[in-house]
Amino acid sequence: MRKPQLLGEILDYLLDKSLASVSFRTIAQALGFSTYTLVYHFGTREQLLSEIVAAVSTRTVAVEQQMMETPDTLGTYFRGFEESWAWTLEPRNRQLQRLEFEASLIEALEPDKHDFSRAIFATWQRIGQRALTSLGMDPDDAALEVRVLVDSFYGIQYDFVLNGDAEPATRAFSEAMRRHRERIEALLPESVSR
Repeated sequence: MRKPQLLGEILDYLLDKSLASVSFRTIAQALGFSTYTLVYHFGTREQLLSEIVAAVSTRTVAVEQQMMETPDTLGTYFRGFEESWAWTLEPRNRQLQRLEFEASLIEALEPDKHDFSRAIFATWQRIGQRALTSLGMDPDDAALEVRVLVDSFYGIQYDFVLNGDAEPATRAFSEAMRRHRERIEALLPESVSR
């Protein structure tokens, strides 16, 4: 079995389970293959967890790629966040996001063993900061505004994962985007197309 296919099956298996329960033995038994297969592809439990979180967070790669391939505009910048929110609303992705949050808590307890969640967080900040500075925003202002937005975005996602109510979470997301846009427009040079 190839590693991407194996990882896909593992993610499907974990949709209604906790990362804390992940062991080579439980996964191998549940999916019907040997623990050797997991050791061969992932090496250690920590590496398996890293791969799981990376697979959960593939949307960051897609958003970053889209922003690199399209002109730097305010519309492109906000479209990336809107697409990420649309991803979050999918029922399967809500469970994947839950796994990402759980991984973050494991990482907080074992920061020397894991850095997957911090890496994802840094990627979102890098995407946003690069986009805003390319539009002419001061790098320090861009860093702060993106941090506020990413923190808000994660908080709204957490609300949705926890409560499962898409409508109020989407209203909160839309309001956060509206306020963020106002702040961004006030900090951008007048010459930037809005």
